[in-house]
Amino acid sequence: MTNELSVSGGQRPTWARRIREERDARGWSQSDTIRALRAHSKDSLPSDATLLRNWKRWEAGDAVPDTFYKPLIAKTFGTVTGALFPAPARQHHERTLLTTTGMDTLEIVSRLRVSDVSPSTLDALAITTERLCSEYAYMPSGQLKTEGHAWLGRMTGLLGQRLTLAQHRELLAQAGWIALLVGCVEYDLGEKSAAEATRRAALSLGQEAEHAGIIGWAYEMQAWYALTQGDYRGVIAASDAGQTAAPSLGVSVQLAAQKAKAWARIGDRRQVEVALDQGRTLLEQQDHPSNIDNHFVVDPAKYDFYVMDCYRLLKEDRLAESYARQVIEAGTEFDGRERSPMRNAEARLTLGVIAARQGDVELAVNYGEGALKGERKSLPSLLMCSRELAIIFRERYSGNSDASGFLDRLQDLSTRNTSQTDHEDR
Repeated sequence: MTNELSVSGGQRPTWARRIREERDARGWSQSDTIRALRAHSKDSLPSDATLLRNWKRWEAGDAVPDTFYKPLIAKTFGTVTGALFPAPARQHHERTLLTTTGMDTLEIVSRLRVSDVSPSTLDALAITTERLCSEYAYMPSGQLKTEGHAWLGRMTGLLGQRLTLAQHRELLAQAGWIALLVGCVEYDLGEKSAAEATRRAALSLGQEAEHAGIIGWAYEMQAWYALTQGDYRGVIAASDAGQTAAPSLGVSVQLAAQKAKAWARIGDRRQVEVALDQGRTLLEQQDHPSNIDNHFVVDPAKYDFYVMDCYRLLKEDRLAESYARQVIEAGTEFDGRERSPMRNAEARLTLGVIAARQGDVELAVNYGEGALKGERKSLPSLLMCSRELAIIFRERYSGNSDASGFLDRLQDLSTRNTSQTDHEDR
């Protein structure tokens, strides 16, 4: 308890400030919150006076909710326990090939050239895969694509060798994860045809390896592609297929989120809430991941990112703003470096949309510019979210020079994305 309550400069703990912000974003009094807690609990709770006294202590940071109340509070606010009450900060996942297996990249490649598939070589390949998937958030797309293609070629080149069944399946699985990663990066770069071909290859590898996680993520990528292209029924179909393939795995949380995003764009609020609650319930059942930097891991903080997108589209501005600020806080290190630059970019666009709706065009432009300037971009996702801000600028601020400047820069980015796709298709 001492660690959770430790604060600096007399400030309340982050979780205490957040539950106050969650309450304020809904316009609830403390008594309203107590009634909401009771409505979401399957068990009998103490009297209103006792609950109210506990809530005041929690919100002030004077006491920490116990393991019964933490998930109940998270459920009441529509999020997950790990996002509202994050686990103690862990060091970054920095296992290296040399320290873990005694092999560096050159030695692994040398072994692969002579078809050495010993257990230590397979372990080194698994660690290489983990490293590459953990570099997705910040490594330049072109560099990650090149390195991913190289490792994919090395792995698939071994599949024609004489292998045991276990070795064959392990190589298929590692190649499947790398193919998923390469497909994501290709799509980030606007290479839609190549990305779809790589996604299909990953799906095939997952099916051959009988690996539900890889199959599920291949469908999640299909849902993501469809979402950014405006095919919302396609998102729902792909999400359903992925959840059927991997019903209890973490990928199903993200599939539920993609479905919620699609329903939000269709305008069906009830289905949005159903999908979000489905994802929230499943995520509560997952163990906390050992490496939250891996792109194919759904960590609790990512759930706030999903909810933010949906509430922005539903024009629940106070809630969307609260979640956007949580996303940026969770995605930024203490020294100001961004560990989740692409999530943070979409959070800034959310804040920009809200500012534009409220009539603060200067603030909206600042947020929009901040989202576009990052070096690591997923062009399709960035353009999809930027479109909402662009529509408001065109409809309400057509004569504003700052808004016009942002629209020009957004058009340049869109043109680059279109040019890349056209070049690929020729």
